Amino acid sequence: MKKVSDETYSLINNDIYDIEGDRWWHPDFSLNLIRTLYNPFRVNYAKKIINQLKVNPAKTKVLEVGCGGGIFIEDIAKMGLITTGIDPSEQSLNIAIQHAKENNLTIKYEKGIGENLPFQNNAFDIVFCCDVLEHVRDLPKVISEISRVLKNGGIFIYDTFNRTYFSKISIIKILQEWKRWAIMPPNLHVWKMFIKPDEIRFLLRKNQLDWKEHRGIKPDISYLKMLRYLHQRAVGELTYVEFGKKFRMVESKSTQIMYMGYAIKNNNSKNT
Repeated sequence: MKKVSDETYSLINNDIYDIEGDRWWHPDFSLNLIRTLYNPFRVNYAKKIINQLKVNPAKTKVLEVGCGGGIFIEDIAKMGLITTGIDPSEQSLNIAIQHAKENNLTIKYEKGIGENLPFQNNAFDIVFCCDVLEHVRDLPKVISEISRVLKNGGIFIYDTFNRTYFSKISIIKILQEWKRWAIMPPNLHVWKMFIKPDEIRFLLRKNQLDWKEHRGIKPDISYLKMLRYLHQRAVGELTYVEFGKKFRMVESKSTQIMYMGYAIKNNNSKNT
């Protein structure tokens, strides 16, 4: 994969994280669906990998690249890990800092971008990057930087959207464009910036990150029910809070729409 063209990158609306930053933790706003629908799956997946690899939380330094308002990294901090979050949005970071303070959580936050992480080599034991890779301008550089700041044997855990016909229909058309069902802001995601599993595996190998697995992500209800709930939310019959209680995201064999996975830093691996 190459750096995203200026023409394609101009289509995505990353400014929402500045304009609506104060709404990260508001229960009845679209961004808070990250907490109610996706966080349980992501956090459980992280716990599974951490337990599987026998990680000691008290001695483990963790970085989340693209932490936004702190919705995911707060749950990681509650596991006892030493946590740092980085994000380009000052507005989102201010909300994250305030919310962590209100909840007595020790999380270090810094402003920065994934293409140029302001940390030394081998600084972290785990790096998380969730719902972010499909937003960045230069994905190869971001993966290179993540590898650089990871210690040898460190873990990279991520999720992203697959660039398929199914993801174009579900994520772009249904969730963002078709008014009968759309509940997300326009241009929140751009389909051309979605990432095929073999593309990310290539970038991982190139940057001394040994890929281990991918797991698909899907709702735990039928797609017909999902469409019904989406329409009810779109026309105001359901609040975001009510919508978020209707289902959860669960593991799937199919990676056609969204997938999560991890890799291990291996300084001895050969680039391809």
